[in-house]
Amino acid sequence: MCSACRGPIEADMGLRRGFADTSFGQIHFRTAGEGRAGVPLVMFHGSPGSSFSLYPLVERLGQKRRVIAPDTPGNGDSTPHPKAAPEILDLALAHAEAIATLGFGKVDLYGFHTGASIAIELSLQRPGLVRRMILDGCSLFDPGDSEHLLNHDHAPVMAADLDGTQLLRAWHMVRDAHVFWPWWGREKTHLRGIGLPSPDYLHQETLEVLKALQTYDRSYRAALRYRKKDRLPRVAVPTLCAAAPNDMLLPYLDAVAVLIPGAEKARTPANVTVPAEDIAGTAEIFEQFLEK
Repeated sequence: MCSACRGPIEADMGLRRGFADTSFGQIHFRTAGEGRAGVPLVMFHGSPGSSFSLYPLVERLGQKRRVIAPDTPGNGDSTPHPKAAPEILDLALAHAEAIATLGFGKVDLYGFHTGASIAIELSLQRPGLVRRMILDGCSLFDPGDSEHLLNHDHAPVMAADLDGTQLLRAWHMVRDAHVFWPWWGREKTHLRGIGLPSPDYLHQETLEVLKALQTYDRSYRAALRYRKKDRLPRVAVPTLCAAAPNDMLLPYLDAVAVLIPGAEKARTPANVTVPAEDIAGTAEIFEQFLEK
């Protein structure tokens, strides 16, 4: 475990870090609740960042159980997947390797946005591994919706140049994602109405993209290609579908829940990736589901 490598915000939350070996490299993770009994919870982050975006929820849920929040391959501090264009299946199997390395027998899963797609596929590929699953903000894009986002460079390929333009490009993308949906839509109708987090938070969030500048977009693109309508009816583990009032994917909540046999549904009071929000009520909903 590495405690010295924690960022200043995470250090205040008491999170630690570690790495799990896989066949192609290492999966980096943030963790809390080491030594606690019960089924571990593995939490998959959204795009375009890393498990940093989940640190308040990791800390809160880690008060009762072991929580592991890995960076998806090619994001944050995790080794990129060897495929130049990995699919959600590839990313899910990579996480399955990391979970096996950590020695976990049975786990619960949580997935936010892109992480929800990974959780779905992992539950299908390793049904004996997964006990319960939370999908927090799960989209159900039609192919045309995905193409629209990709055609507008929703997950832009970036590279370093001698003028350092990548620094501002990454900053603006991360910042504007808090203001607009989609992040490049500048009209009033695209305003999210949640305001901006602190400069320190934006700085750390942007660093998570910059450290994986040449590969951060791959999981994002994989999520946009993933066709959940065919996969959701096959989910066979107890599942909670959730979304917060200011989550841009809230409109899909009902449709996603209907497709999963026996799924429960919850409108959570707070978006766990919005730093200014009090996540206590949301965490309690998740805890109640996981403790069943």
